[in-house]
Amino acid sequence: MKKQWPLDTTVSFDPYFGEPSRDGDQGYEYLEDGRVHVRLKTAPGVNEVAIDQWGKLTPLEKVGEDMWEVTADLGRGFLYFFLRVDGADVISPYLPIGYGACRPMNFFDVPVPGEEWDGLEGIPHGAVTRHYYPSSVTGKTEICLVYTPPAYDPAKKYPVLYLQHGYGENETGWVYQGHLGRIADQLYAAGKMKDMIIVMGNGMTQSEQKQVFGLFPEVLLKDLIPFIEGKYNVLTDKWHRAMAGLSMGSYQTSVVTMTHPEMFSHVGVFSGFLQFTRGGVPETHLGILDDGKKFAESYKVFYRAMGTEDQYFDSFIKDDEMLKGKDVTMIRRTFPGGHDWSVWRRCIHDFLPMLFQD
Repeated sequence: MKKQWPLDTTVSFDPYFGEPSRDGDQGYEYLEDGRVHVRLKTAPGVNEVAIDQWGKLTPLEKVGEDMWEVTADLGRGFLYFFLRVDGADVISPYLPIGYGACRPMNFFDVPVPGEEWDGLEGIPHGAVTRHYYPSSVTGKTEICLVYTPPAYDPAKKYPVLYLQHGYGENETGWVYQGHLGRIADQLYAAGKMKDMIIVMGNGMTQSEQKQVFGLFPEVLLKDLIPFIEGKYNVLTDKWHRAMAGLSMGSYQTSVVTMTHPEMFSHVGVFSGFLQFTRGGVPETHLGILDDGKKFAESYKVFYRAMGTEDQYFDSFIKDDEMLKGKDVTMIRRTFPGGHDWSVWRRCIHDFLPMLFQD
């Protein structure tokens, strides 16, 4: 049977408390001390309910007929989790739903003190537009999202940042989980960011003939960039084109920008890799690191960042070691946190003000 890959993934992000007379008053709330209160109803006969944060279990307590509750400190920032009901993974419609790890997942987004730079109130907002474009590489219609700034003027020419998500995610990640639009809006309002449009493609794209996830660099170069440059009034020289990505998207960014220094001048590698994490693939893109003069002439900004508790931090150190003795200059940052959206928000907040400065 031919696989039918959905073009869109629909997710819910608004908290909803069930009606007591119908749903049993289910839902969640964030408390002032950072803890989360959760109240959920299950089918009769359930014995165990827990919040599973990648192996860290927080049990819920049964508090009545088929009703379960917990008030717990689960951490700060964006927190994916599995809801475990008698050992099975369950999605609750009464908790926020995102898309990650190749599947819909519940999440909490616990406010982080001092990181209110993704707030919505009191500032002008840009827009995010969904586009469908044909791909000569995959033979299918692909999707991208495009952020335009609050004072977007179609008559004005803009530089472009191509911004990629990680493995098991899609083009929606940077908007919903990453708060890209909110962060950019705040930076614009503070006068810290240059006008630009930001394009987010689906890095997990596949073809009918080739069920692999390495096609996106080719899709970007052959299909997505020409589509954007035909659809939007953008500057098309390398000095006004940037690329960045997280995790898998960081490696895609490294391969594309270091193979094509004639096309990109600003590079961001978030929680990510110059070299493939497991080895065994050609690393011809690294050749530019042996030519310090060409590297310096090619990139205005080359930025690397990683969370200090990231499970791939050893790969970050491996890249550090590889760069020793190379006559190249890169910006290197570390942030508190793991391999998660809380860190990637910090990365993009740090990176955007560096782009397209005179």
